[in-house]
This record gives sequence, C-alpha cells and structure tokens, in this order.
Amino acid sequence: MELYEAIYGRASVAKVKPDPVPRSTIEKLLSAAVQAPNHHRIRPWRFVVLTGAARSRLGELMAHIMSKRKPATPDPVLDVERAKPLRAPLIIAVGVDKPMGPKVVDIENVCAAAAAVENLLLAAVGEGLAAMWRTGSAAYDPEIKAFLGLAPDQHLIGFIYIGYPETARVQVERISFVDRTVWLE
Repeated sequence: MELYEAIYGRASVAKVKPDPVPRSTIEKLLSAAVQAPNHHRIRPWRFVVLTGAARSRLGELMAHIMSKRKPATPDPVLDVERAKPLRAPLIIAVGVDKPMGPKVVDIENVCAAAAAVENLLLAAVGEGLAAMWRTGSAAYDPEIKAFLGLAPDQHLIGFIYIGYPETARVQVERISFVDRTVWLE
C-alpha cells in the first residue's frame, strides 16, 4: 500500500470481526510502531498486548472499578463496561515511561509514544486491519495501570482496538490544514 493511501485511508473503525489477529501480524505492527522518532533514543513507549481471556479480565476489572466508584450502578451498565474490551480480538495498551535524566522531558516522551501509535495505526491499515484508538476513564485509573504492569504515575495514552473490519472501508471526509496553519516568511 502506498504511503499517502494509508494516511488518507486510515480511519477509526469500531466494528470488527472476532477473528484473531496472528501473532506474526501483531509483531509487524509493533515493529512499525517503534520506528517512531524519540528524543535521546530512549524508546519511552510500553506496549501491553491483550488477546483472549486477558480482555475479559480487563473488562471484569473495569466493571469492578465502576461499581466501587458508583455503588448504585445497575448490572446492565456494568455489563456494558465489562464488555468493552471484547469489542475487538486484539487490544494494545500503550504506556509511556516517565522521564529519566535531566535532558528527558515528559511531553517529549508522550509525543514519541503517540507517534508510535500513529505508526501502528498506519501499519494496521497496510495489513488490512481496522483499528480504533480509545482512552476514557480506564486510561487514567491506577488499578488499570497496575493490571497492565504500569506505575500509577505513568501515562497510559490509550487502548488500540484492532481486528479485521466487518465491512469494506468507507471513505471519510478529510479535513483541511488551511484553517489551522499560519505561514510566516
């Protein structure tokens, strides 16, 4: 697939088939992700790959956290929360290392990890996969971070839901850069 075709063809896709993504394909996506630029070559990203029952365990934890925060939450709402990680056969959670050393800046680590996510999303398009970058309250919860092996003060910048699309790709309207650009000469 040509580069610009992947860039302009990338779109968030929520509906995917339950078919598993082969490990070799997941490894290709992760290899593409880590080609992202990063200051001081520190590779600040952390990937946690969730497949199979790990997604169910994450869903149980998400429902448990919701019921702790809002004890009166009805069971149907907890069931929806519990099912969120089951929307795709593959989730890649992306964490960010905290700065280590005087030259390393937190925002640069976050930006590098976000660049890695974009590489991953473009690679998914190239592999014929659908993907969606999601956050929500789970991305900020210390118990979720602990489940994923992250420290409470580490950033969890998202959950990348990946699978084979249920339907053919739909062309989405692309926005222009014009209203967000100033030219200085």
